[in-house]
Amino acid sequence: MDTAPGSAPGTAPAASRAAQILSRPIRLGGLTVPNRIVMAPMTRMFSPGGIPGEDVVSYYARRAAAGVGLIVTEGTYVGHASAGQSDRVPRFHGEEQLAGWAKVAEAVHAAGGTIVPQLWHIGMVRKQGEPPFADAPAVGPSGLVTEGAELTGKAMTQEDLDDVVNAFAQAAADAERIGFDGVELHGAHGYLVDQFLWAGTNRRTDAYGGDPVARTTFAAEIVAAVRKAVSPDFPVIFRFSQWKQQDYSARLAETPEELEAILTPLAAAGVDVFHASTRRYWLPEFEGSDLNLAGWTKKLTGKPVITVGSVGLDGDFVNAFRGEGSPVKGIDDLLDRLESEEYDMVAVGRALLQDPEWAAKVLSDRVDTLKPYDAAAVKTLS
Repeated sequence: MDTAPGSAPGTAPAASRAAQILSRPIRLGGLTVPNRIVMAPMTRMFSPGGIPGEDVVSYYARRAAAGVGLIVTEGTYVGHASAGQSDRVPRFHGEEQLAGWAKVAEAVHAAGGTIVPQLWHIGMVRKQGEPPFADAPAVGPSGLVTEGAELTGKAMTQEDLDDVVNAFAQAAADAERIGFDGVELHGAHGYLVDQFLWAGTNRRTDAYGGDPVARTTFAAEIVAAVRKAVSPDFPVIFRFSQWKQQDYSARLAETPEELEAILTPLAAAGVDVFHASTRRYWLPEFEGSDLNLAGWTKKLTGKPVITVGSVGLDGDFVNAFRGEGSPVKGIDDLLDRLESEEYDMVAVGRALLQDPEWAAKVLSDRVDTLKPYDAAAVKTLS
């Protein structure tokens, strides 16, 4: 009988360090996730009419079967006419759309994984005239897409705000009804919820604008409505970021105290897990500490936190998307931080897009077989 080097005959080889650290289950609300690997949400645009088909079902199930513990789907538009700007991005409302998503959830569960939809409203990023609802205006806190820009959209009225809050709550209730394991609310990257959090785009003088706590009001209302719409133990994840697609150098918080002011109302409203999005997870967030954004989030809130940002890559993702490629980065530092409980879970994006077997290879100590990221991967559902 063959044995691994250093193993006694008749004994199984010792698990790799990656397997030991990443294979630990974790409890998120009422959900037990089998390991610490998360599939990060990535827009794919392979759902004509907003309906995920069998290719989307297979895409997610393939990664669950290869060992991803928790899948966060690509962003899905909530049921508000101004939520999106593509008829190929999936929607999380409508009979056919939800039936397609039910099949995705069922397939992921059959493959041994867990799954949450990311619920999304793009706000001022929308260009009027685009599908799926061409006549819908771009809406946001103040009608601005970025700091210093010209007014190009509609500042939301109270009725608009209430409609969007209700759309998120309805999508979350539907997610639980059709078999998902939780939901993630997209509050990052310069989209609608983040436009309220960001002083650069929130110029309101009512209860939804002003200091960091006031700018959190809209996001907290969404969280509270979602929390009320689902079972008490149904996990609610909130994704946020400092950087914006409109401005990579933008920051919500310059200090830990400012970050705490933003996160505390969200935790109180019902967030179970935070998903701290950075461009490079290994960079410290504030001067004087090695903690990254996820680490500070856990320290300030006590909630479980997912880290993300070029995991498995080495280089700038902007260059990678320009087709310059990105070699594989080692994960020893990632494991060190996870082992020290700086954060609780690790989300993998482009590396997992390129290599559906990423989790299986890492967990079985086959890191040398990982495929380097190629920008062409975004054009397929491999």
